[in-house]
Amino acid sequence: MTPEQKALVRSSFAQVVPIKEAAAELFYNRLFEMDPALRPLFKGDMKEQGAKLMAMIATAVGGLDRLEAIVPAVQDLGKRHAGYGVKAADYDTVGGALLWTLEKGLGPAFTGEVRAAWTACYGLLADTMKQAAAALPAAAAD
Repeated sequence: MTPEQKALVRSSFAQVVPIKEAAAELFYNRLFEMDPALRPLFKGDMKEQGAKLMAMIATAVGGLDRLEAIVPAVQDLGKRHAGYGVKAADYDTVGGALLWTLEKGLGPAFTGEVRAAWTACYGLLADTMKQAAAALPAAAAD
């Protein structure tokens, strides 16, 4: 990611923070609309899950200038997701739901440049998670 993309992700996420609960609800509604088969992967309270999602995004956004510091946590997240039954292809659906949510939440502030920055950011994080999951022994990923 370029320094400009990192700045765009940070500034746009700052606009999402005040509406983070609504954004999380939009995200999960869209995710399950895009792929209803993902719904059973979420067994807990969805408000709590939304809070975890927003906290994870905040951590990732906050760590963009020191990626090496957050990579172990992102890898652990990828391994845990594999244990929950998340497949590599599911990351594309999640990315689509995330971009849709940002577009709805940010409105006109969600420019092409902001979309490209978030796409790069999510791609980097998702690739790190998928690589960690793929490195698990077959039994651990099932």
